[in-house]
Amino acid sequence: MKMVEELLQQAPFLRLDEELVTHLLTTTLREEVEKAGFQRVILGLSGGIDSAVSLYLAVRAFGKENVIAVRMPYKTSSPASLDDAQTAIDDTGVQAFTIDITPQIDAYFERMPEADALRRGNKMARERMSILYDLSAAHQALVVGTSNRTELLLGYGTQFGDVASAVNPLGDLYKTQVRQLAAYLGVPEQIITKPPSADLWENQTDEAELGFSYLEVDSLLYYMIDQQYTREQLKALFREELIEQVAKRIARNQYKRTTPIIIKLGNRTVGIDFRYLRDWGL
Repeated sequence: MKMVEELLQQAPFLRLDEELVTHLLTTTLREEVEKAGFQRVILGLSGGIDSAVSLYLAVRAFGKENVIAVRMPYKTSSPASLDDAQTAIDDTGVQAFTIDITPQIDAYFERMPEADALRRGNKMARERMSILYDLSAAHQALVVGTSNRTELLLGYGTQFGDVASAVNPLGDLYKTQVRQLAAYLGVPEQIITKPPSADLWENQTDEAELGFSYLEVDSLLYYMIDQQYTREQLKALFREELIEQVAKRIARNQYKRTTPIIIKLGNRTVGIDFRYLRDWGL
């Protein structure tokens, strides 16, 4: 795809071996889900590229009959996003549900009409995840995540909302790499090329909210995280303002990337001393 190829020409160091990555992701996804005792998976499908790629990977890993996609619009959600999600559903042939979250969101904020867009957006994200986990129990299907590496590093997501899942196939892929993989997997072109948006409020886009493009920040993160460049080395390649902004976001949002902290008292604290893998058996 022309758009994806143009992005990768600007940042060739982000290029993936699509066949190998797809094999690794689908194989490991299947292993982790089956290890937990499940045969089916469920995910929220927004109409955006991240959830679409997770959907297509899940179908390759489990077959369309074992994948459930859930659309959860709010009254201000983009109709185009709903249409794009439906296109992905039709293309993959998975079972799908549509649940309007407007009633519960509006009922909650009737008591707090002063709540700003950020609070409302976070509430929507957590409401959607609550619905997914309820349907997970109803259909015996493990929740698959849709957050990419760029979002996780920047903290661009809602804790216990869209960043929550049982297993996440995209968490080690930068946004630019998600685009590349989407093209390889056959995700519809209109999903790949449209401006990324969490669709948490009307006309919201990721890049406008963040203040920089995904290609720019993916390139910075590659040199900052993967190549471990020093601050002086980074300044030779990127704007100092961008370096500072991104570094602060990574540090400030570390709590979103960890499990809840347990205050240690005993000598076999869960997650610290008691860390047996679930497949070891007891």
